[in-house]
Amino acid sequence: MEILGIDIGGTGIKGAIVNTVSGELVTERFRIPTPQPATPKAVAETLADVVRHFNWTGPVGAGFPVTILHGVAKTAANVDDAFIGTNLEVLFSEESGCSVYVANDADVAGLAEFTFGQGKDHQGLVIMVTVGTGIGTAIISQGRLLPNTELGHIYLKNGVKAEQYAANSVRKDQNLSWKEWGKRFNSYLETMEGLFNPDLFVLGGGVSKHFDQYQKYLTTNAPVKTASFLNQAGIVGAAMYAMAEVNAK
Repeated sequence: MEILGIDIGGTGIKGAIVNTVSGELVTERFRIPTPQPATPKAVAETLADVVRHFNWTGPVGAGFPVTILHGVAKTAANVDDAFIGTNLEVLFSEESGCSVYVANDADVAGLAEFTFGQGKDHQGLVIMVTVGTGIGTAIISQGRLLPNTELGHIYLKNGVKAEQYAANSVRKDQNLSWKEWGKRFNSYLETMEGLFNPDLFVLGGGVSKHFDQYQKYLTTNAPVKTASFLNQAGIVGAAMYAMAEVNAK
């Protein structure tokens, strides 16, 4: 089954048509900068632009960086506060003219990796960390997803919230070297390891493409592997989430 997957991030809204059986992109990825300010109306319009780019009329899956319950945004850490309480599925569906199914962006990225990528057939505790404008997490235990964990908001030993200290946006804004940033990110992973003792960390988001630049600064006992889909995990997982929702009807 082919479904359009869309990954809504703080800097870009990216989409591609996905073969949900194989996890492969059927088309080239298409990206539009996230509108600023990223109000619900503006984001919905940009998502609709992505849909129109592909001349798509079928179901759409979207990953969005907030806690989502039954299609409704419950938080707005890295997006406009106006999203809180908004039914994203209704808003995006009305704007695009398609049936849009929305879930947390890190959760859908994790879904892709645990189905086709690094976490495939792994029966232990796996934590996927997506690093971009913020830090997102997806936790799989014995093959089951614990949704909406949002562990980029935990506080580190220095008293600073993790994503305000070690997100990729912080690296760029503060012009940190990969060594400086890698040590910051390592402190986050060590905190996560102390709390959960995972068997494996899977790293996604934009920084996954530069793993060789900071890998040597990571000292966790659990291995850290880059996502098989790298920065495309959100697109693939969003399409898979939509497929599951369609099949459940």
